[in-house]
Amino acid sequence: MPKKNGPNQFKVLIVGSGGREHAIAWKLKQSRKVNRIFCAPGNGGMSQIARCVNIKAENIRGLSDFAHRNRINLTVVGPEQPLAMGIADEFHRRKLKVFGPDRKGAQLESSKVFSKQFMAKYHIPTAPFRVFESASEAIGFCKTLEYPAVIKADGLAAGKGVIVVKSLEEAEHAIEKIMVDKIFGKSGDRIIVESFLRGQELSVMALTDGKAIVPLLPSQDHKQAYEGDRGPNTGGMGAYCPAGFVDDALLEEVHDHVLTPTLAGLRLEKINYRGVLYAGLMITNRGVKVLEFNCRFGDPEAQAVLPLLKTDLLELLTRVVNRRLSSQKKVEWREGSAACVIMASKGYPGKYRTGKKISGLSDKEGRSSFVLHSGTRREKGQWFTTGGRVLGVVGMAGDLKHALNQAYSLVRRIRFDGATFRRDIGYRCLEDGKKEQK
Repeated sequence: MPKKNGPNQFKVLIVGSGGREHAIAWKLKQSRKVNRIFCAPGNGGMSQIARCVNIKAENIRGLSDFAHRNRINLTVVGPEQPLAMGIADEFHRRKLKVFGPDRKGAQLESSKVFSKQFMAKYHIPTAPFRVFESASEAIGFCKTLEYPAVIKADGLAAGKGVIVVKSLEEAEHAIEKIMVDKIFGKSGDRIIVESFLRGQELSVMALTDGKAIVPLLPSQDHKQAYEGDRGPNTGGMGAYCPAGFVDDALLEEVHDHVLTPTLAGLRLEKINYRGVLYAGLMITNRGVKVLEFNCRFGDPEAQAVLPLLKTDLLELLTRVVNRRLSSQKKVEWREGSAACVIMASKGYPGKYRTGKKISGLSDKEGRSSFVLHSGTRREKGQWFTTGGRVLGVVGMAGDLKHALNQAYSLVRRIRFDGATFRRDIGYRCLEDGKKEQK
């Protein structure tokens, strides 16, 4: 049995390789209590601040062996896939500290059917829905609907399994693609057809140890590929924090009608949930409705929220895994706003090419703007693209407008062949601000 680490020898393992994981590593690096950070498998940017190890996020046995062998004090799971596979269950079995819910809890994200039925059971506000295992039955039901409507694949689909349809023809096409053509594999064995909700989208991530729950600052994601929220869903093209249209009354409604009953339901279901509970919300004229739950930090929401966090992130995470979150008196935040603009490869979220040379990246981090890597590698001092989402460019300032100016100023200095990005991140909040001033 490996010996425990001594004082000031705290070791952290971060599972994943995207911008979210880079943001977590970047924030933990600021803690005086952290001695070493390992990332598995990590990316080019993460290798600048941590040791990357060649273990895939889905290799649960390999990760648990590494954590045991290297006396890791805390493992933080970034992506949803290993959580859905039961990485927390395996770590708990081996008495290893891990931040993330068990396999049953991860079903809130890994199965939209489980999630919607959970919401119905515990009276958590969401859109009316029906579950189908047959394409023909689903199409038959769609003939009775008013449009637009929403078609959702049951399982994980990298943020792309939700399709808004504006007609019966589009609904039939989406159902056939998901259930017959299997564009999302087994994730499309079951689908949900639900009512379309209108309003402002809001992301509220909260930390919970299964007993207490502490919300982080609210943020807003931009899921569609193109300006004006057009085009296909992506994993996220940008985010900003805090969401300026949110007031104390709305946060209280989210806490009382979403977070509290969800936590109560998790306890009643005897789910070992120690991690992030992420509520994707729609603020409608009939109140808050839950669009979806995620069981980990959002990507790119984490890249906009964590830079504003003043409280030591390691302290928060360890309180969660040790079930001592109720002793956290207050989470402190920096004044101002943060915005993240995703630079993606041409063709994303569809087919895209990698291996493009990146220029304009600096090894020095600015105080008001910096880069978090999503899909990069470094070879002989040169950066190259390795994914669809390549970089998250973050700007920070006293208000959203100037935070965005900082981010876009840096975006314009970075180049790679086929680079794409949305030029309207934060536009809803800025437009609301203009209306208030008139």
